[in-house]
Amino acid sequence: MNKFKITALALFMICLGVKAQDTTTNAVKDSSKAIEAQGALRIYQMALRYNDPSVAKNKLYELIVKNPENPRYAELLASLYYEMEQFSSAALVAMDILKADDQNIPALEVAAYSLEQLGALDRALPHFESLHLLSGDMFSLYKTAYLQYSLKKYDEALNSVDMLVKNSKSEEQKLTFPLEDNATQDVSMKAAALNLKGLVYKDQGATSEAKTAFEAALANAPDFAIAKKNLSELN
Repeated sequence: MNKFKITALALFMICLGVKAQDTTTNAVKDSSKAIEAQGALRIYQMALRYNDPSVAKNKLYELIVKNPENPRYAELLASLYYEMEQFSSAALVAMDILKADDQNIPALEVAAYSLEQLGALDRALPHFESLHLLSGDMFSLYKTAYLQYSLKKYDEALNSVDMLVKNSKSEEQKLTFPLEDNATQDVSMKAAALNLKGLVYKDQGATSEAKTAFEAALANAPDFAIAKKNLSELN
């Protein structure tokens, strides 16, 4: 009986030793993997600094293959493709990320803006909607309203516009609009939303409501050139 106890104890100690060895081996592997990833990231950062996006892109692919559990590297790749104006690739990477995590905000941003650049407005719209719902971002709500207007979803566009107008933050945030001779003009988000409301009504043939909306936009931003032009075109 004593011999059995000693043998059992010995086996137990051997098992503990094996587990400890496995733990140590895994820790070494994890440490080695982390060091390798840090090196690849340094090369990626240097490549960006020296304006060599091809090297930066290749390093990100290596990191994605070796660290499939970490979405950050795919997020960086999607952003890099977007900055390189390779919108199809940017959208594909972003949408792959969203298959695993449909609330990944960086991926939603890249997918939304890339698809918009590609003219796929109907596919970009739900990403902008999700962005606003998850982050409360006002610009995402404006983009949602504008795409709804562009897709002739007028009731939805008016609802989004009203949400913007009623939000007190819309007075503080600015949007930039192009003018002639490559100039630009900043106006409040509220003025921009009211101008968009006027466009929605104009498209629907509701001239009186469109005029009221354009006038409200100008009451908020008297120098708003685009709203002035839209109002003058009603007459």
